[in-house]
Parts: sequence; C-alpha cells; structure tokens
Amino acid sequence: MLFRINSIKLLLLKRNTKSVFRYCSTQQSDDCTQNVANKSVRVRFAPSPTGYLHLGGLRTALINYLYAKAHKGTFIVRIEDTDQSRTVPDAQQNFFRNLEWAGIKPDESVIHGGNFGPYVQSQRLEIYRQQVRKLLENGSAYYCFCTEKRLEMLRKEAQEAKKIPKYDNRCRHLTPLQVAEKLANNDTFTIRFKLESENVPKFNDLVFGEMSIDVTEESDPILIKSDGYPTYHFANVVDDHLMQVTHVFRGSEWMVSTPKHLLLYSAFDWHPPEYGHLPLILNQDGTKLSKRHDHASVDYYRERKIFPLALINYITLSGGGFAREVGTKIRNLTIEELTEIFNIEHINKASSRLNTGYLEDYNRLELIRHIKDPTLCNDVVKQVQELIKRAYPKDIESLDLDEQHIRNVLNWSVNTERLLSLQQLVEGDLSFLWILPKIQSDNIQSEWVGNLVTALEKGDFDKTRLLELLREFSKENNLKYPKFMASLRTMLSGVHYGAGVADMMQILGKTSTIKRITRKKDHKKPTK
Repeated sequence: MLFRINSIKLLLLKRNTKSVFRYCSTQQSDDCTQNVANKSVRVRFAPSPTGYLHLGGLRTALINYLYAKAHKGTFIVRIEDTDQSRTVPDAQQNFFRNLEWAGIKPDESVIHGGNFGPYVQSQRLEIYRQQVRKLLENGSAYYCFCTEKRLEMLRKEAQEAKKIPKYDNRCRHLTPLQVAEKLANNDTFTIRFKLESENVPKFNDLVFGEMSIDVTEESDPILIKSDGYPTYHFANVVDDHLMQVTHVFRGSEWMVSTPKHLLLYSAFDWHPPEYGHLPLILNQDGTKLSKRHDHASVDYYRERKIFPLALINYITLSGGGFAREVGTKIRNLTIEELTEIFNIEHINKASSRLNTGYLEDYNRLELIRHIKDPTLCNDVVKQVQELIKRAYPKDIESLDLDEQHIRNVLNWSVNTERLLSLQQLVEGDLSFLWILPKIQSDNIQSEWVGNLVTALEKGDFDKTRLLELLREFSKENNLKYPKFMASLRTMLSGVHYGAGVADMMQILGKTSTIKRITRKKDHKKPTK
C-alpha cells in the first residue's frame, strides 16, 4: 500500500488542518514556492524511456538547450519513467549518448549531478507520496476504489449512448469513514484530482498566445496509480516546481494537458512556469513523424554517418525559431551561432515538413569541412576504416585500409561533390575502392604494363585525360581496346562490371592505380 493505514486515519481526522508536509531537497532553497519570475532561467528536457531519441525529441531538447544558453540559464535532463510497463531497458543511455553526440550538454541530470535530484522519477516516489498528501488534506484529491471492471462498464455505457467516456466521480463522495474502512481492508485504490472545470484559467502560451481549453468533458485525472507510481500529470508538476523550472517547452500535443497542470499548481498554491508548445515535425509527405519509423530515430542518422551539426541544422528548419537571413547561401551554423539567432517568438504555430534534400546539403558541407581540416580529417579516416571493416568482413585480409589511399578518395569526393555521407563509400559498386583484387598471373602483358605506368605518371589524373590516354595507348601498342579495358578493370577491381575504368582510376588516384596494376604474386598484403 502507498501509505500506512494509521497515517491515513490521522489524515482523515484532520482534513481541515493546515498541511505540515513540505519537501525541499536538502541542498535547494528553503523557499520552494518562490515566484519563478524572480529566478534565473531553468528549463528541462524530460523524455520518457519508452523508446529511443527521435528527431522530435532532439528538436525539443535543442530548443530548451538554446533557450537556456541564450539566457545564461540551466538546462536539465529529467527521465520520466513512471510508466514502468513500457520502459525500454537501454533507452536512458540512448538519450544521453545521442544528446552528447549532438553537442547538447545537460547542466543537471542523473549523470551530470545537481542540487535538485534525483533526476529519475522512479527514484522520487517518496517525494510524490509527501506531495499528494497535501492535496488529500486540502480536499483537492481523493481516493478512488473503482475497479477496472467498473471503469470499463462506464466506458461501454458511454459509447452505447454516443457520449464521451468519463468517470462519474463516484468516489468523490465517499465519507472519511468509508475511505478508512476500505483502506483497512487493503482495497486497491488510485488517487484522483478533483477537476473543477469552471475554474480552469486561460494561459498565455509563448508560441500560440492566449489559450483557453475546455476541459468540461474531462474525467478527474489520476495522480497516483494503483501500483504506487505517479501519472505524468502529477509527477510533471511536482518535479517542475521542486526543480524550480521557469519555462516549459514541449510538443504541442501536450497543450491540452496544460489546464490540468495549472489547476494542480493552483491546488498546491504554487506559481506555475511559463509554457511554450512546439509544433509537430512532419515527414516529407505530410504524415506525422512517429517513433515507429526508422528514419525518425537519431540512431538512424548516426548509423548512416550523418554529422551531428548537419542533423542539428536540418531540424532547425522545421518549426521556425531562427532568424536566418533570406536568400543567403546554405551553411552549417554552430551551436553558438544558433544560440545567437534563436528567438522563441519566431517559432511557427503550424506544423512543418522535413526536406531530406536540405539534410544532404548540410551533410555534404560538413563532410567537406572535416576533410579539409587536417585534425578533423584524421577522425574521418578512422571512421572510414571502421566502416570498411564492418561492410566487408569476409574480405578483411584483402582490404586496402591505407590512410593515404582513404585521404585520396575523400579528396576526390570533395572535388566532385558526389559524396553525401561516409556511408556511401561502402555502398553500391564502390567496393573496388577497398577490396584489393586477386593478383593475376605473372605473364600479364608485362611489356605494355611498364609502358602504361610511364604514361600514367606523366600527366594529370582526371577522367577526360585518362580516357584519351587509354584510347591512344591501345592504338599505339596494337591492343584491342575492349580487351585492354577489361584487363585493366580486372587489375583495378577484380570485377567485370561497375564504374568505368577511367572513373576507377580517377577515384583511386595515381598512386593506388599504379600500385594495383603492377602488383605481383609475391606482393605482401597491406598492413591493417
């Protein structure tokens, strides 16, 4: 049971007594009810670990983070795991791993610490017990002993009458003695909040303006479930207050819950934070972005080697909030630059669609920046080496993982602007870049190979020149052009299809091309 029976009896006998329960973290201010308007900005990102971080969650985290940084405030990450039945075991780790990857660093969290913890709701159950007693004592909440069978009956009756299903508030009217008897019998219960719809206030949303939401058809919401865990509504309000959150930025789907939260603040006699609700992100076809879609997951983009800053800039195009200059050339803005141009007043009210073309542009720009930077390029080379090993595990002994070779390929990709992400380097018909072909017989036209090497060493290594050179070379050496090109393809890639020979040579570069066509059977395998 949530409470000891003796304590409940005492509480029922003293319903009109002023509450003596008060919770503050031992290290936080003694005045928990201080007006948030007088505090420095404190915002939070509060994901539920029922799935991995998705683009909508990443954008919400980013908006909160940028708002905190723009106002020299504090960014908190709180894990809301009160729905234990749907919790994914490693979801919490996924949140922090992806936030760090994206450059969004919490000031306070279960990992980073802070003076307002615990930062995981399942570790705050005693806090919720203490706080719900206040509402029971002042008459704002009540015990509900209705069984799931009875609640289901009410739902069916409402559906048959073509009405909105609603709890009939039966347990609101139980006497203190009836409640005490049921508790003494260990009857299962929940704790509900008395939703006085006529008292629902209007509120000024920082994105949508003045809002008035009708909750007259709402049931009295449950605050504490039968398993002793709080519902989202109750834990959300308690935690935001005790963690001194000043501004709440969350998805627009939570706007309908705001009146309930404001009524809870009023029942506690607490000052609420300011609310701003963010429009939904839609797929390119206008459908709602869902956790069930692979492309909605941040991991999806990480696995495809999308750079974090590219993804961050991509999601800032959805929903507004950033005063970008119209008509300027597309470029990746740093977190610091995004902080400077972010303005909550520029958030759109309407949902907006993602455009994957912009993500390709942003990622290409970021890829070019990394390749041109000597330090960053070292990291890129290592990433490519790991990509190659994972993509071709059966060919591990014949992979060309030479760093200079990889740099040549990367530089080619910059010059041609064909590469959108590193993942493309191990997709399609580009395996010839990394898998050294089997060494051919030693009697491979040794005469013309030496002459060809001499010709290749002299000039530029662009596709147009190479095509002319190969045609002229085949004529001068009395070689049948198709057979000659087939031999070269075999030496370069070991396959009989794919990119053209001149393309292969250009991509491989002069050094790797010559190395491949002059390999002998006693050639040592490259050091991995």
